[in-house]
Amino acid sequence: MQLSTQNPLLLLNYEPALESLGEDYFDVVAAAEFPERILRFRNDALLPRVGLDPAQVSDEEFVEAFGAFWGRSPLLALRYHGYQFGEYNSRLGDGRGFLYGQVRGIDGELYDLGTKGSGTTPYSRGGDGRLTLKGGVREVLAAETLHAQGVRTSRCLSLVETGEKLYRGDEPSPTRSSVMVRFNRSHIRFGTFERLHYLGRADLIRTLLDHVIAVYYPHHQGKPDADLLFYTELVQRVAELSAQLTSVGFCHAVLNTDNMSITGESFDYGPYAVIPTYDPQFTAAYFDYYHRYRYGNQPGICHLNLQMLQTPLALVMDKGALEDILEAEFEPRFRLTYRQRMLNRLGFDDTELSQDPALEEGFADELVRLTIQLLSQTQVGYNEFFARLRRQFSPSWRENRGEIPADLFRPEPKPSETSEEKGETPAEEPAAAATMETATQTNGHGSEPFNPEGWSDWRDRYHLALQRCDTPETIQQCLARHNPLTSLVRPEIERVWAAIDQSDDWEPFNDLLQRLQRLD
Repeated sequence: MQLSTQNPLLLLNYEPALESLGEDYFDVVAAAEFPERILRFRNDALLPRVGLDPAQVSDEEFVEAFGAFWGRSPLLALRYHGYQFGEYNSRLGDGRGFLYGQVRGIDGELYDLGTKGSGTTPYSRGGDGRLTLKGGVREVLAAETLHAQGVRTSRCLSLVETGEKLYRGDEPSPTRSSVMVRFNRSHIRFGTFERLHYLGRADLIRTLLDHVIAVYYPHHQGKPDADLLFYTELVQRVAELSAQLTSVGFCHAVLNTDNMSITGESFDYGPYAVIPTYDPQFTAAYFDYYHRYRYGNQPGICHLNLQMLQTPLALVMDKGALEDILEAEFEPRFRLTYRQRMLNRLGFDDTELSQDPALEEGFADELVRLTIQLLSQTQVGYNEFFARLRRQFSPSWRENRGEIPADLFRPEPKPSETSEEKGETPAEEPAAAATMETATQTNGHGSEPFNPEGWSDWRDRYHLALQRCDTPETIQQCLARHNPLTSLVRPEIERVWAAIDQSDDWEPFNDLLQRLQRLD
């Protein structure tokens, strides 16, 4: 590869913000040398954030900067501890990545470029410090779909295949290797503070907390109660994040305290999954034997992690005040954000429904509750329901509630239950305007009439909401803005990976990625 002497990615104005705190917080490390470097993904949408024109950055410059790691020094493996599945682990830290650099965006915010799969560090614990290519593909897809759906998340800047054969217990091996560069606000974690508490270093906690407030919460810096204002805002951000993840049906799977960002961002996507149907017990990680990080428990875990963070912060702050803030702020902020986002998915603005004097108090909350009740009872595809709502919405629904189709909640029949496989002639589909009272449907589990309890109540309430809200065009725009037509369920991921793994065909991956980014 011909090296560029004026690589714009290397010439960014990197700032030694975390480095300036001193080596109590990190180790200086060297990157691995890879036998091969093939650019598989570059996120051009992020380059303008740091003042770069994508047309002026070549693929070769991406590989040089983020596949070979020449020209960047120092590289920092961050130190942290954390509670992993409820057990404290003091042997953590960046084990297969490092902080590549920090750069100021054109918005004035400081952003981290952090690697994953870039080689061993003092915290690799016997591992090879590498990232499988499938793991990199999965993280790119997760970050981009969450970003498109309005979740506060890290994103992937690049993914480079590195030409090594890796052996893993949870993937067919040998498997291909990669290195990824993550773009987010901060890699400082709850576990960063927990490590300093473990060491009994209140002085280092004070230094780190001052740094966090100055860099990530500067609007509180200098105020007499800046510490408590920081924690209050962090609680609010994490509550909002947990509501965002819940509303889109995303199960992170490993919400340990070392995977909780001090800026309230979601990041580090390993065994995540998007729920196929509404199921609070859905657990994404096969090794989560006690279902600690199940889908329905994510808000509770986020609340618990904020509570655990109080222990190190209490070395420099008042513990009672921290407890009061958490109990006062988390649940109301979660409920408000969740209601807002679910109403958006139904096509409505929360303010219109919640503040309409013609509607009874709690109308919006009850509409959301009935929606979840039907999603749970019918087991229609979670995101498929909202995609149907987007595709099928008609202005006629406002005039006649009988026009709202029962098919919205009808699950797709399982492959083993299709009439074709039974040798039967497929029955004609019921008309789009068929209601639950007039259409005999199947629920994917047999031929019993499909008439879930609560359908009439939901339809009546949804019809009333349509009448009270803005124009049909506004509702349609809201549905399109908040409901992707493609869901990142496991079969979709496996389909694109099979094409890559079996024939090095990246077209299905690129097609899926574009659809996720556009909400198509």
